[in-house]
Amino acid sequence: MRHVVAKVGASVVGGVGGRRWRGRAATGLLLAVGLLACLPSPAEVEAPPPDTRNFLFLGNSLTYTNDLPGMFERLLEAALDEDVFVASVALPNYGLPDHWSRTQSRDAISAGGWEVVILQQGPSATEGRPYLLDYAEAFAPEIRAAGAEPALYMVWPASSRPFDFDGVFDSYRTAAENVDGWFFPAGEAWRVAWETDPDVPLYGPDGFHPSSLGTYLAALVMVEQIAAVDARDLSAADAGLSIDAEVDTLLRDAAHEANQRHAREVGAGG
Repeated sequence: MRHVVAKVGASVVGGVGGRRWRGRAATGLLLAVGLLACLPSPAEVEAPPPDTRNFLFLGNSLTYTNDLPGMFERLLEAALDEDVFVASVALPNYGLPDHWSRTQSRDAISAGGWEVVILQQGPSATEGRPYLLDYAEAFAPEIRAAGAEPALYMVWPASSRPFDFDGVFDSYRTAAENVDGWFFPAGEAWRVAWETDPDVPLYGPDGFHPSSLGTYLAALVMVEQIAAVDARDLSAADAGLSIDAEVDTLLRDAAHEANQRHAREVGAGG
């Protein structure tokens, strides 16, 4: 199914380079610039169709860079062998308080028909933490009233602040526990990948937004949980990427291991 992105600003497209990585993932970069030219306005986020599995993202440039919703959709359709519909309201520099005050974001939820609504803001290791916790709790009743489950998409700190990884993890994990929702530990999957190869380029050129590999790894984490499959049985080709087989194996292993360590059972309470 075609996924619908509400509106984004100028995204930063992740890139790769250096040593054995040079050129291997470049062909997998999604054409974000072309995507931006044809995006619908926020008011055009359409209600999901009744005969598909439907998912909604609320986030910022860490969601729309490299088109995470589209990559997630393609992987999930491959895993489930059925139609999937994905919509996204993702704008630059947005946090959950911004989405809360935005009519289109809450209207998209209340339209109903979603299976999971995936919430994301910045790293939230320090000053952003209260907003993440408070507004995840604010959104959760509205999400459930619309028949969906909330999910927290854990991101990562800037490459200049590696000491914040533990704080990012704690903030997003706590938010997921507080709302009894899904927890997608994408940032932890990055760390697992680096345990095997510290040089795998998961950051884009600006040291904050993801490369296409970083986005793919985040999508693998989400799809493994939602589809109840083993990420190691998926592939970059399913996501629309062309990367080295060894790299693909490393990322699929990392997604699986991160979920083994950190995924939580929805409905299990805190």
